[in-house]
Amino acid sequence: MTDSRKVALIGTGGTISAVGSGPYDLIDYDANGQMLDAAGVLGLLPRAPLGIDVVTVPHEPISSTGVYLNEWKQLVSTCDELVRDVPDLVGIVISHGTASMEETAYFLNLTLKVRVPVVLVGSQRPSNALSSDAGLNLYNALRVAADPDSWGLGVLVVLNDEIHAARDVTKTSTYRLQTFSSPDVGLLGHCDGDTIAYYRHPVRLGAPNTEFDLAGLDSLPKVGISYSHTGSDGCVIRAFIAAGMRGIVVAAFAPGCFTRDELAALREAVDADIKVVVSTRAGSGRVGDGVELRKNSLIAADNLNPQKARLLLALALTRTADLNEIKRIFVTY
Repeated sequence: MTDSRKVALIGTGGTISAVGSGPYDLIDYDANGQMLDAAGVLGLLPRAPLGIDVVTVPHEPISSTGVYLNEWKQLVSTCDELVRDVPDLVGIVISHGTASMEETAYFLNLTLKVRVPVVLVGSQRPSNALSSDAGLNLYNALRVAADPDSWGLGVLVVLNDEIHAARDVTKTSTYRLQTFSSPDVGLLGHCDGDTIAYYRHPVRLGAPNTEFDLAGLDSLPKVGISYSHTGSDGCVIRAFIAAGMRGIVVAAFAPGCFTRDELAALREAVDADIKVVVSTRAGSGRVGDGVELRKNSLIAADNLNPQKARLLLALALTRTADLNEIKRIFVTY
């Protein structure tokens, strides 16, 4: 008999897997073309966390700027297979590039059906850099995935000793180690040397209790993001209409407003049966379901940032084209 807890590690690439040309290569390490697999990433640790038995899972490296539906479907399928085939599995860790980590985490949070904790982890510095954060981030992610208190929290993101909910977290800095933040509601907890310490739970629905199903889904409805700025004349929105987009997310002026020309173009989009969701370019804060949005049949993103609002709208459109149903989905997730 053993008291060890079994955690699977899926290595998909990213800075955490990258091997730079030397200890001071903190920017151009991708050009070196060397990448560790899951076993190699695990090898960054002197040992696995006590009481955790790590099962490494081979996976083709993914550029985090190239990840999309096919790669997400593969990750969902791999998680399903691991839970089905690995006895006594208590958690899954996915190492991932930080550029799109928040989008992968949120998409998985909306589509995974496994009940074990799934934790995404990355790093800001390559694996062999001086003061690399890769090893400690992985160590903490394994601990979080194995912790019984991580059950029922949806998909999690772990970096810099912090635990974040997939829905709330965003990357806020290019190079700083404290890049990941949950601006409106804060982190869920910390990874300290003596314990995994949680302080709050997410309220919005997430994995595995969601209504979205990837079975038979070969593509996502096209949804574009339009960024508001002074002098915006709506040409981007009209280009989206011409391109046959089924949805548009506006990264609007805070707290959710537009130029006059933008609004005119958005009305044209609505008339063309394109669903429009209003987020904000501010980086935090919610968009309220105000009079102007309601009278123009626009949908409030709440506090989802534009890139996450885009994913939720795309998944919503796989289920319904009803305006009120899509509004319900944005309130629910």
